[in-house]
Amino acid sequence: MVETITDPEKIKEVLTRGVEKIYPSEEAFEKVLRSGKKIRLYCGFDPSAPTLHFGNAIQIRKLAQFQKLGHEVFFLIGDFTGMIGDPSDKSATRKKMKREEVLKNSKKYQEQASKFLDFSGSNPARILYNSEWSDKITFLDLIEITSNFTVQQMIVRDMFQERLKKNKPIHLHEFLYPIAQGYDSVAMDVDLEIGGADQTFNMLVGRDLMRIIKNKEKFVLANKLLADPSGKKMGKTEGNMITMEESPGEIYGKVMSWPDEKMESAFELLTDVSMAEIQKISCQLKESQVNPRDIKARLAREIVTVFHSAEAAEAVEKEFNRVFKEKEKPSDIPVIKIPGMEEEISILDTVTIVAGLVESKSEAKRLIEQGAVEIDGIVIKDWRAKLKIKKGSIIKVGKRKFARFI
Repeated sequence: MVETITDPEKIKEVLTRGVEKIYPSEEAFEKVLRSGKKIRLYCGFDPSAPTLHFGNAIQIRKLAQFQKLGHEVFFLIGDFTGMIGDPSDKSATRKKMKREEVLKNSKKYQEQASKFLDFSGSNPARILYNSEWSDKITFLDLIEITSNFTVQQMIVRDMFQERLKKNKPIHLHEFLYPIAQGYDSVAMDVDLEIGGADQTFNMLVGRDLMRIIKNKEKFVLANKLLADPSGKKMGKTEGNMITMEESPGEIYGKVMSWPDEKMESAFELLTDVSMAEIQKISCQLKESQVNPRDIKARLAREIVTVFHSAEAAEAVEKEFNRVFKEKEKPSDIPVIKIPGMEEEISILDTVTIVAGLVESKSEAKRLIEQGAVEIDGIVIKDWRAKLKIKKGSIIKVGKRKFARFI
């Protein structure tokens, strides 16, 4: 059996870096960890998309930190809760999903989480599915569990209050989501749940159920969110996420497009740079001692190193500088084969269907109107235009997307 690490400095780092709050208190939880007790902890991931993203990675990295301290980690796939849909921070009811959909989405989750978690060895993380116990709950069980909470406790949540003001519906099953998540803690008999700060309400419901049903304390660790300057978290719903399957070049380019205000938070949550170094960087930025672009380049390099390798980070940084500093075309432009090159093709079809550089025609139209689409260096400003694509022509969309036609 792996012994737990009780080094005070290592424990303090895990309990403070990227952490917004610990319930009931950091001091009480630190005391448990320093006692040498092996705790069971988990974080749940609802499979609402086929790939995990950087917001998920923050939680996975925190799980990995506890695994390295010798504790027992559960990686929970919410194949039951994922069908309901978490209402947290949502202005409208989530679309319910079928079991087949969530299971299909979660197929690569273990592989992606393996970047940070060890699923083998002497202290392996375990994959669990919450349908294992939630599918077996009877209507009588549900009444018994829900009798511990009031409608007032659920409806006081901000997103429900906003919906009431706007006369938008609140469906009964949305009240049941935090109960279902909370019961996960009971079923796994855990000592700690980890999640983003936006999950605090749901995690505390689990804490209440543990106390009521098992007469046991469950700690809750709420991590800081990777958010944009407006306070919106980076993720699937906001459409500004970076997935854990994206290439080093895609990650580097997207990080370079992030606003300066997010850099310090991203260093803390997504890199292995020491907190002392991050504080130094923060002071340099505030006192205008460094160029923010240079710091962002380092951030992009550090993040690519974490998610891929130092070699990949060095390579993509050189390529990025070559294209955007020296204004040269990328050395490896994707090739698009199209039939009938003598025929005229709609610029909207060219950008979306043929080149696949933009997901929708509405997005293509917006980019064209903004002057963000070029063919062979000529800006296309009319989204109604039809063009004859020449062999070898290069299309550029935005700053980072290129394709060559043959």
